[in-house]
Amino acid sequence: MNTITFPEGFLWGAATSSYQIEGSPLADGAGPSNWHRYTHMPGMVLNGDTGDVACDHYNRFREDILLMRELGLKAYRFSISWSRILPEGTGRMNQKGIDFYSRLVDGLLESGIEPFATLYHWDLPAALDDRGGWVNRDIASWFAEYAEVMFQALDGRIRHWATLNEPWVVADAGYLYGVHAPGHRSRFEAPLVSHNLMRAHGAAVSLYRSIGKHQIGLVVNLEPKYPASEKAEDRNATRLADAYMNRQYLDPLFKGSYPEEMAEMFEDAWPEFPAEDFDSIRQPIDFLGINYYTRGIMKADPASHVEKATRVKNDYATHMTIGWEVFPQGLTDILLQVRNQYGDIPIYITENGSTFYDPPVAEDDRLEDPLRVSYLRKHLGAIHEAIGKGVNLKGYFAWSLLDNFEWGQGYSKRFGIVHVDFSTQKRTVKNSGRLYQEVIRNNGL
Repeated sequence: MNTITFPEGFLWGAATSSYQIEGSPLADGAGPSNWHRYTHMPGMVLNGDTGDVACDHYNRFREDILLMRELGLKAYRFSISWSRILPEGTGRMNQKGIDFYSRLVDGLLESGIEPFATLYHWDLPAALDDRGGWVNRDIASWFAEYAEVMFQALDGRIRHWATLNEPWVVADAGYLYGVHAPGHRSRFEAPLVSHNLMRAHGAAVSLYRSIGKHQIGLVVNLEPKYPASEKAEDRNATRLADAYMNRQYLDPLFKGSYPEEMAEMFEDAWPEFPAEDFDSIRQPIDFLGINYYTRGIMKADPASHVEKATRVKNDYATHMTIGWEVFPQGLTDILLQVRNQYGDIPIYITENGSTFYDPPVAEDDRLEDPLRVSYLRKHLGAIHEAIGKGVNLKGYFAWSLLDNFEWGQGYSKRFGIVHVDFSTQKRTVKNSGRLYQEVIRNNGL
């Protein structure tokens, strides 16, 4: 008997992104992305790994759909590679790129799996990077041009669109700290990038309202912040960290302005933005996607780059191999924070998962991953608690369907509920995947 049951119609899915799983980045007329270029620069990615092959999903998507059917997934969240569609970022359209996603979507629908498409999950056409990328204000119109191509091709078959995935990571890792493509390090560029990302989101939403028929939203990564102590300086550092990671994107989306803390943190690097920009940014969305992995315990640090805060490690907690603390209560807390600050918004958990050391696959093809099983159980309990407290939560997407290319960490970190042997491309469902299969079958734990 289930100990917890989810509402009828709750949507169970899994998520991936294009550059992390597809491979064949230049196939069939695709242009290079900034990530393709970045991974081929020496020293940028652990072990020199690239996404040239990844999970070979570009050639094996039908096999992967069968795997989704086996797991019982009701929905699949994937992203579209902009440079497959418009190899130069604008202008000339590559029909073979559109055809790939059309075949994927048709295969999902034939298997009873609802496609959730994200237009941008970090892989920017390199041709646009050469024109300034996200620093260039023109990118909002470039993005709208790309979005229109996809809406015209697939809206109707795709009923849930997300404009962007985790704009904070794009700005913070790509333009402030330089640990993601394009590898810039500029406190003057980062605010412009964040703003242009949100302007691009607004441009796509406005376009969708004129030609689309279904739902469109935004996906953000959120992290509840807790002070390391009750000292005033630690509480203030927590306020700044929350503004920087969480409210920087939600406030303009729902309130039409940035948190006042942003100017405090960036000081002379914080620009004045045209008031009319926010009319586009704050257009109503149909849903908010929230990606959750861990929490932040914040301690004041005047020497830190922007937030004037650093993270404190909880030595008594379990940590993933990527270094993040396992803290399921934080998922409940951040969902309640969003509800309390921004109202009754339909929400999907669009990513939630963990990375631990997986043992070799046994002879019976059984792969034990007890820490991931525990993580999944506890975080499903956390979202159930949030629903019980009134959060309008519509569905949950496990991150990730497959072990894949984990950005700067290459193939050293495994988030999948399905193991991938990258030398043979063999897929093996882990015990966490089998648990999730049971959760979907029973609509609960």
